[in-house]
Amino acid sequence: MAFFHDINPVAVTLGTAEHHVSIHWYGLMYILGGLAAYLLGKRRLAQGRLPITLERYGDLMFYAMLGVILGGRIGYILFYGMDQVLENPHTIYRVWEGGMSFHGGLLGVLTAGFFWARKQQLRFFDAIDFVAPLVPIGLGLGRLGNFIGAELWGKHTDLPWGVVFPSSLSHLGKSTAELKAMFAAGQLSGEARHPSQLYELALEGVVLFVVLWIFSTKPRRRYAVSGLFALLYGVFRFAVEFVREPDAQLGYLLGGWVTMGQVLSLPLILIGIVLLVKSRNAPVAYPVAAADATPVEAHAQPANPR
Repeated sequence: MAFFHDINPVAVTLGTAEHHVSIHWYGLMYILGGLAAYLLGKRRLAQGRLPITLERYGDLMFYAMLGVILGGRIGYILFYGMDQVLENPHTIYRVWEGGMSFHGGLLGVLTAGFFWARKQQLRFFDAIDFVAPLVPIGLGLGRLGNFIGAELWGKHTDLPWGVVFPSSLSHLGKSTAELKAMFAAGQLSGEARHPSQLYELALEGVVLFVVLWIFSTKPRRRYAVSGLFALLYGVFRFAVEFVREPDAQLGYLLGGWVTMGQVLSLPLILIGIVLLVKSRNAPVAYPVAAADATPVEAHAQPANPR
């Protein structure tokens, strides 16, 4: 039997009825994702996965989170919401309402990582290989936030785990209470949709994290961890797009089935393959003690160590 989505997107409301601030679950997911990434990164740092001090690591994570937020929002505007922003420029600031692009956030992190690595005199991809296993937790929590906020839902389905999202029925002009009553009366049986947000939570969050974390527990050649991340994310996102409703303002871009998410994921798949091939002749980075925090060439060993 389908599930009726009736989850309050607001986690906490502070203040009075007239003057209050609402904290959305979506925003909290970003905070939790950032905290989880920081703690997991500290564990990798203690294992010597990157030859830097804790203070420099804190700078890296700050720049990365800044890249996620700015890049994610700018990417959404460029890829999905330019018309909306042109009509109402104030929406550019409303990140708590959703509207963040993973691909834009990725570009933001890469840009932040590039400048951080250059400043620290470290190789760019050694920093990215270090960060890559930390990303899926935030991705998964972000998709959970999408589900709680009833956004980015999937196509119609008759599967037993389908979900009826009131936000997808705004054209009926009914309140949530009225829609819930209609659902209880069996009048919305054909309106259930794939919970594509939870599919992405499982693939981009749980599966991607487990694979990358296990893969990166052993010393790997440069580019390998980043390549595996790009390849798997691209494949997972491309696949889920088949059951995800395309963005209303864009629709399908080609052939009645190609979405913007798929178009943006294809380069990631290609880049992932290229990086994995390139890693075959790259050096292997071995753990070093935190006290030996020197430029990364000091701990990059030959490709075929004996």
